[in-house]
Amino acid sequence: MRADEVLQIAHECGFELAGIAPAGTPCGSAPDFSRYQDWVAQGMAGEMRYLTDRRAEVRRDVRNLLPNARSVICVGKLYNTPDPPRREGDARISRYAWGRDYHLTMRAALERLTGRLLEYESFDHKICVDTAPLLERSFARQAGLGWIGKNTCLINEPLGSWFFLGEIVASLDLEPGSPPPDRCGSCTRCIEACPTQALVPSGDGWTLDARRCISYLTIELRGPIPDELRAGVGDHVFGCDICQDVCPWNSKAPVTEDRDFAGTAMPLAELAQLSPEAFRERFKDSPITRATYSGLMRNVAAALARRENH
Repeated sequence: MRADEVLQIAHECGFELAGIAPAGTPCGSAPDFSRYQDWVAQGMAGEMRYLTDRRAEVRRDVRNLLPNARSVICVGKLYNTPDPPRREGDARISRYAWGRDYHLTMRAALERLTGRLLEYESFDHKICVDTAPLLERSFARQAGLGWIGKNTCLINEPLGSWFFLGEIVASLDLEPGSPPPDRCGSCTRCIEACPTQALVPSGDGWTLDARRCISYLTIELRGPIPDELRAGVGDHVFGCDICQDVCPWNSKAPVTEDRDFAGTAMPLAELAQLSPEAFRERFKDSPITRATYSGLMRNVAAALARRENH
């Protein structure tokens, strides 16, 4: 099977982006792994132990996931949807969480793609959607899907950064793509717009200090949000898109017609009334469950309090 055939089938399966990355280098190290190690060593992962425990070392080489891996088929699926009508008192929720859980949507699409490929040739494989110990953006960059911007998101010309990533680690020997040039230039809009100054200098570039990121604070942090960061969090209750909203590459990003990703407004007062059972029912197929009931209630209460004080 040729790489161009794989990419054509990926597009037929609904992925706007597709590319091939090599499964490893002669030394067996994943691209950018040393930068990842430095980031972890500086404590920037915060309390996200899944990024710092034994799984961190697995990310060194994708062949730890599939010993006979030769290629990584990288795909991207657009999730940019029109903003739902927003009213005073609505919660701010990250765009990726507006609709159905992308883990479910992406895995189903990757399984369709894998099934199509297996019709042509038998091969060993492992499907990865965010949860596997894999440096996704690094492989996606190597595959030619985009460059890693100063906001640490993968950016594609012309799709911007509103897309989910997924991978099929495969035993197929496919011709890899090549990384595109970095097109951020001298732009620093994302850095200047971040209300908690989470984008910090790192070597000759920029990195994300998760401990200051609104997404981390409202989703992953299980304890109280530090006092000095609360004002910056504002009325965000699940995630944050500011560094993507201000990115010039997203100003003309296309919109998906996939209804799985469409969202509706969520009033803070309505969310505050949810019981644990109602939370589980309302968000059973939503990534919002990641914050846990207590975490979301903490965020909603803080947002309501800040609104009352202003």
